Amino acid sequence: MALNETDLLAKVPTGLYIGGKWVQGHGEKPISVEDPATGKILLEIANADASDGLAALSAAHETQATWAKVPPRERAELLRRTFELVRERSEEFATLISLEMGKPIAEARGEVTYGNEFLRWFSEEAVRITGRYGTSPEGTGRMLVAQRPVGPAFAITPWNFPLAMATRKIGPAIAAGCTMVVKPAELTPLTTLLFVKTLEEAGLPAGVINVITTSSSAKVSAPIIADPRLRKITFTGSTQVGRKLLEQSAQQVLRTSMELGGNAPFVVFEDADLDAAVTGAMLAKMRNIGQACTAANRFIVQESVAEEFGNRLAEKMGALKLGRGVDAETTCGPVINESARENMQRLVDTTVQEGGSIVVGGESGEGAGYFFKPTVLVGVKPDAAILREEIFGPIAPIVSFRTEDEAVALANDTEYGLVSYAFTQDLKRGLRLIESLDTGMTGLNTGLVSNAAAPFGGVKQSGLGREGGFEGINEYLETKYVMTPDPFA
Repeated sequence: MALNETDLLAKVPTGLYIGGKWVQGHGEKPISVEDPATGKILLEIANADASDGLAALSAAHETQATWAKVPPRERAELLRRTFELVRERSEEFATLISLEMGKPIAEARGEVTYGNEFLRWFSEEAVRITGRYGTSPEGTGRMLVAQRPVGPAFAITPWNFPLAMATRKIGPAIAAGCTMVVKPAELTPLTTLLFVKTLEEAGLPAGVINVITTSSSAKVSAPIIADPRLRKITFTGSTQVGRKLLEQSAQQVLRTSMELGGNAPFVVFEDADLDAAVTGAMLAKMRNIGQACTAANRFIVQESVAEEFGNRLAEKMGALKLGRGVDAETTCGPVINESARENMQRLVDTTVQEGGSIVVGGESGEGAGYFFKPTVLVGVKPDAAILREEIFGPIAPIVSFRTEDEAVALANDTEYGLVSYAFTQDLKRGLRLIESLDTGMTGLNTGLVSNAAAPFGGVKQSGLGREGGFEGINEYLETKYVMTPDPFA
């Protein structure tokens, strides 16, 4: 049974969350959050200014010492209780994600399941923070190595996965004993607000997690990053913004985790199972309407199967049904806003001017909302402009290759290195590709790599650090080493 949207929106807090209290911001006017499928306003929420950001950091700083001393089991149980509450309310979260972000409801349910797993995973990791004790090599003393919380962290999350991007930053921070200031994206803040309300209901102590929503991101973030009380920043978003944040972070020598842009190659060899490759392509391209840093951006297909692959992919893409995400029959929602839709048209028009051809799509959808038809482009030149940009939408450009070396060269010809996908039934080739594709993650014969138990992150200009996996909690811990004299001397 579909949820009543009005009743659901009434459950979403509209204030800032600072020091355990929901308060109004000091920004000039409220933030209007719209439904990208209709262009209508869903809610108006508080707008923070710089003073609100510093108040949130003060709350986190004042709570840090106390929170760090809370036993790991208690931190773990808080995350586990939150996990259970989110699971009980999964349909509410899925509907809210679909409303503010536009993704189809079935996929929004998938995000809830995926995002919630970070809470369960890090609840289990909280009690496994370890160190070591041993004799120095010279035998003159004992060495003690321990892990302790980094300290107050600042998390800046993107608009495309409003629950999962929050949980995979908040989860390890809580588990490690760090307090945090969270700034969700202006376009999709509602899910994070409802999630933090759920954390509060699960017993989150005041000041551990603080949330500020703002329409003046740079002005609010800069004083927080410049404040010596902050010890870590974690950001998911564009490489361009990430570079600026790294520059700012350098002034305080902050610990940084940066999950930045992607330009994922999707390589298909002539020996691939084409049915599996097309299925994988739909997953890798159309997850979140193509609005994901892991989205397949460049389809690099061996020339002997390029035409067949393109036709099969076009058939699948053309069969997708555009519509409002909360409608059960919708299989492709809108892009996030009008600017994104205009960019899709620009990319298609430029590619056609450069000699590419449209097999399906290539234009905006009809009616209200920011819809763009799923598109397949063939005959794309290796130097085409579209292959240099992160598309972030439902467009699949296909370029062909002859040899494995040529495919690898095309795949690695980018400043990004987040994820790659490769389809081949040749085991030796698969192993070669794992080592030769210059990315932090590879999907070998699969179009989906994300998992809470795996270290998510890239190389080159796709970022620094890892989220998820055993590695994820280490981003919120620092190493303390102690030397003591030989106790038997």
